Amino acid sequence: KNKNMLNELSKKIYEANKEKGFWDKERNVGELLMLVTSELGEAMEAHRKGKFANWKLYEAVDQTNRPNHDAFSFHNTIKDTFEDEIADAVIRLLDLSAGLNIDIEKHIEAKLKYNVSRPKLHGKAY
Repeated sequence: KNKNMLNELSKKIYEANKEKGFWDKERNVGELLMLVTSELGEAMEAHRKGKFANWKLYEAVDQTNRPNHDAFSFHNTIKDTFEDEIADAVIRLLDLSAGLNIDIEKHIEAKLKYNVSRPKLHGKAY
């Protein structure tokens, strides 16, 4: 198990986004958080519409070796699906974590350890 998998993924995402110009100037944290929220709203709409990833077709189309086959197959079988929008939200959170130098692994591990001590449903009705 890679102990720093999320931190490494965060850095990879951040570096790719930095290369694309998203971190050329200081980012507004509130705006970045709302962009995560918008991805979750898109996930809800995709779920409501029954738009789910078709990995079997993605992999079949991906094997055709046509120019830009990966982009083509992704666009037609994965893009804008429930799973894709969840991935977008996670990517945005990991990008934010790296951009703000947050050790997300450390924080998640601490939170999970704390949650073990909490009551069922963390003492809430739901």
